[in-house]
Amino acid sequence: MKVVPFQRLTCPLDQQPLGAEPARWVCAGGHSFDIAGSGYTHLLPVQHKRSRDPGDSKAMVAARRRFLGAGHYRPVAEAVQRAVLAGTEDGAELACLDAGCGEGYYLRELAAADADATLHLLGLDISKWAVQAAARQDACATWVVASNARIPAQSASLDRILCLFGFPVYAEFSRVLKPGGLLIKVDAGAGHLRELRELIYAREKSTAAREAALPPHFACLGEERVQYALPLEGSDNLADLLAMTPHYHRASVEAREALSQRASLTVSVDVRVATYRAIGGGRPGAMPQSAEGG
Repeated sequence: MKVVPFQRLTCPLDQQPLGAEPARWVCAGGHSFDIAGSGYTHLLPVQHKRSRDPGDSKAMVAARRRFLGAGHYRPVAEAVQRAVLAGTEDGAELACLDAGCGEGYYLRELAAADADATLHLLGLDISKWAVQAAARQDACATWVVASNARIPAQSASLDRILCLFGFPVYAEFSRVLKPGGLLIKVDAGAGHLRELRELIYAREKSTAAREAALPPHFACLGEERVQYALPLEGSDNLADLLAMTPHYHRASVEAREALSQRASLTVSVDVRVATYRAIGGGRPGAMPQSAEGG
C-alpha cells in the first residue's frame, strides 16, 4: 500500500482551496494556517468551538492509544480494511477521510493493509490532543483539528469516509464524497461491552433501539458484524477501556473503584461495520449548527 497526504483542503474561514507550503497552508483570501512541529494543522476557528478544549482529553487519548495499540480491536480494524478496499482494482487511488480519527489507529491499520493501491489519507478530529498524537505516530497522512460539521475538504474530493463510533453529519459527508463514494460506519451492537456496562449501571436501559436509520442521500450496500469475546487482564487494561468509552463520564465513583479492584474481565465485542454508497455526492447541503460533531 502506498500512502500520501490528502491535499484538497479548504479554508475554514472562506471555504476557498488551501495550498500547501513548507510549513503552512494558505488560501487566496490571505488566510494562513501553520503546520505544527508535530505535523498537524489547526483548522477549527474559535468561533466554531462550543467549549475551550473540545473533544477527548489528553488522558483519554493516552488511554485509547494504549488500548488500541495492544491490538484488542484489531478484528474491527480488519473489517474496516475489507470495507474500504472491497471492489477496488489493482493500482486504484482512493482519497479517504477518518472523520473522528482519534489518535489515528484505524488509519494506520488501513495504511498497513496488503493491497496494490494508493491512499490519500486525511485524519480529522475535534480534539487537538488526539490529532497531535496521531501526527506524532504517522507523518504520511494529513492531520487536522476540525469538526465533522464543517469538514475542511473540497466538495466531491473523497472516495471513502470512515465514521467509527463517531458523530456523523450526513449533509457534510454527502458534500465531500464523490458520486458513488462510500461511507463506512462502525457502531456498537446491542451486546457491545455488555459485561462492563453491567458493572457500571445499576439498571441498564434497553438497547433495542440501537439499529441505525438509513442516512439521507445514501444507499446501504450491506454490513459485517464483528463479534468476539475479549479477555482483559489487569486493572490498567480495564481502566483504559473505561476511559475511552462514553461510559466513563456516566460511571459513579463507586463503580470506577470497583472496576479498579478487578484483576480481569472478559467483555463482549459486538460492532456493526456498515457500508453506504453516496447518491449524488458533492451536494452543497445546509451547514449544520453544531460544531462538535468530530
